[in-house]
Amino acid sequence: MALPPTHPTDALERAAGAGDGALVVGVDEVGRGPWAGPVVAAAAILDLAALPPGAAALIADSKTLTAARRLTARDAFAGHARVALGRAEVVEIDRLNILQASMLAMCRAVEALLPALPRPPDLILVDGNRLPDWPHAARAVVRGDASCLSIAAAAIAAKLARDAEMAELARRYPGYGWESNAGYGTPAHRDGLRRLGVTEHHRRSFAPIRALIDSDAR
Repeated sequence: MALPPTHPTDALERAAGAGDGALVVGVDEVGRGPWAGPVVAAAAILDLAALPPGAAALIADSKTLTAARRLTARDAFAGHARVALGRAEVVEIDRLNILQASMLAMCRAVEALLPALPRPPDLILVDGNRLPDWPHAARAVVRGDASCLSIAAAAIAAKLARDAEMAELARRYPGYGWESNAGYGTPAHRDGLRRLGVTEHHRRSFAPIRALIDSDAR
């Protein structure tokens, strides 16, 4: 299998006609793995003709960027993009499972973007190997956040939004380290759970949280 380029490019968008007027949207989600908080998705469409090369060069796989670099990248492409967010709440994650909740968040992100577009998108590029159940033409792109410019831009927007929300929740629920771990199962988060217990923002369907609830019920 060919590896993706070392930096996201607009090759997939242009191959789909984005340079000739086609509306090509990139979609990604963040927050599948954390033990707490929502899963957040973003849908992004870039104006490739207007996007400065310097701004494009700042867009990278969000997982490889510091928070400051994500913010710099987002600010650089924001004026040349339309971006919308979607989410699935903890109760939906617990009811549906994290995969289906992620699909739901992506559907909501695209639905939120549609009013900003002159017509439905011609193609949606989705990070990963699965597609949501929607009426739009779409393509799954494995490691799309590392190879596809619009998917990478969506990932940056979603990551910034979710991290900001988790930082706000950390102020309301101190002791779990959410301001730095974003709800992932770090030692600080584990310690907070042992000391403070489970909150309404924890995913009860996740095995570590379920095990803690079960042990407390004994």
